[in-house]
Amino acid sequence: LKAFSRANRKSRNLPEVLFWMQVNKSQFHNLDFDRQKIIGNYIADFYCKALGLIVEIDGSTHEGRELEDDQREIWLKIQGCKVIRFTSTAVKENMGEVLRELEEFVLINYS
Repeated sequence: LKAFSRANRKSRNLPEVLFWMQVNKSQFHNLDFDRQKIIGNYIADFYCKALGLIVEIDGSTHEGRELEDDQREIWLKIQGCKVIRFTSTAVKENMGEVLRELEEFVLINYS
């Protein structure tokens, strides 16, 4: 998983790069996010340790894998994590709305 995580960080997945540009270096409400974080047997796209918050950006690789994604999310929730998902299209086409939804999710779940 470590090698796969490292390779994912180096890849130029546009939606993930665009999102990372918004949350890197505590730019989003001073929260520290890690990219491609290993949690158990899974790799989270983005992880905020202080909140136990996982942000997933779902592209075409998730099509047909809904059951696997659901099982993964259940396991992550059992570990105490909260998961929010965005489509790669939403990230590419409407980053402002994605960030508003993320902000709302944080306020509702961590106030």
